[in-house]
Amino acid sequence: MFLRDTTSADFDRILQINHDSVHFLSPLTRERLAWLHGMAASHRVVEVQGAVQAFLLAFREGVAYDSPNYRWFAQQYDRFLYVDRVVVAPAHQGRGLAPRLYEDLFTIARASGAPRITLEIDSEPPNPVSARFHARYGFAEVGAQWVAGGTKRVSLQAVAIDALQAGT
Repeated sequence: MFLRDTTSADFDRILQINHDSVHFLSPLTRERLAWLHGMAASHRVVEVQGAVQAFLLAFREGVAYDSPNYRWFAQQYDRFLYVDRVVVAPAHQGRGLAPRLYEDLFTIARASGAPRITLEIDSEPPNPVSARFHARYGFAEVGAQWVAGGTKRVSLQAVAIDALQAGT
């Protein structure tokens, strides 16, 4: 398992992994991914045997991201690190790739002075795997909203950097 920064050469594989989990995520085009990559505070991938099998995309406050969830957090907090998406290829789920990406993100958050990490989890329709995963790190609901034209409800979650559950 090798963790590294994303390059544009990874975009096709990232789009494929995103597509495989699009029922929990917003779809991505290559153009949108390139735009998001350019704003990202952290865009990291995990390679397994030379192939990208997971990625994490996160933003700091103050970028021009048009996500309604990011904008909600921007209205609530002056400083934060927002996880837009963490995605693991289906064949590699449960193998520790997401925890590896999150441990790296926690290091980045601490180094950059972000006092909290924010994200959303689908609550309607539910995503119990994501809810359990994030609860392990101490994420808790700080709000909720309907998105995607009222077809999806999300639980808006945050954890303070100094409250992170270590070693989980």
